[in-house]
Amino acid sequence: MADFFIFVHMTPSLFIQIGLPDIIDILMVAFLIYTIYKLVKGTVAINIFLGIVSLYFVWKLVGMFQMRMLQEILGQFISVGVIALIVVFQQEIRKFLLMLGRIHTKQHFWSNLLRRDNFEINTDFQSLTTAIQSMSKSYTGALIVIKRKNDLTEIINSGVKVNAILSAPLIETIFFKNSPLHDGAVIINHDVIEAARCVLPLTQREDFPPEYGLRHRAATGLSQQTDSLCIIVSEQTGHISYAENGVLTTNISIDKLTKLLHKIFSPDQKS
Repeated sequence: MADFFIFVHMTPSLFIQIGLPDIIDILMVAFLIYTIYKLVKGTVAINIFLGIVSLYFVWKLVGMFQMRMLQEILGQFISVGVIALIVVFQQEIRKFLLMLGRIHTKQHFWSNLLRRDNFEINTDFQSLTTAIQSMSKSYTGALIVIKRKNDLTEIINSGVKVNAILSAPLIETIFFKNSPLHDGAVIINHDVIEAARCVLPLTQREDFPPEYGLRHRAATGLSQQTDSLCIIVSEQTGHISYAENGVLTTNISIDKLTKLLHKIFSPDQKS
């Protein structure tokens, strides 16, 4: 009986003691790894990311088996490699920091802390959808960015400043194939066309559908880095598409686009 009590007393020492801080630590690390994987998924950086994770686990495994020489070599490589990683993953790190600071009214945690009131943009949806519908029928290619919370100064500076009141004829004139401003994107902020012929960052996703051209790639690329809504009109098919949060939705009707605009930018208004 005495031996039994001794065994019971010593049994807890045979197991790893896991407390609440350990559980939180594990969950946060898992979330961080998942977030990084989601950022690099579909890009050429995914192979580098998987290689680094594998190397890290090998380094830890070598340390567990007390292989000191190999552990020292791998440790030096990992410590020096941090600088190289910053260079290699420059775009991914930038997107990660942008994602942390992005204020999204529904899908992001920081919005609950920073938001003071409902986000609403007084955009002339009628003029916008009228122009998009007309360009869709005439197979006029267009790329329209509607600014939300994130700053687009760098993108605006890459184009030609317009600063004109939003109107359907003006949008159609800008994207007319013989217009010097038709190439690139138009940036809309509230009821103002701030700039045209703007250059957008292209998505680096390797799994991006090859049948879509530069407008779709540029719209998806910007939506990965900012909270802007990017609308595309295909020059080949006339189909209307949009990109939001890195997701490209293609071939939608003008009615669906109108409902989407009111749902996103006028949350208090029923669609």
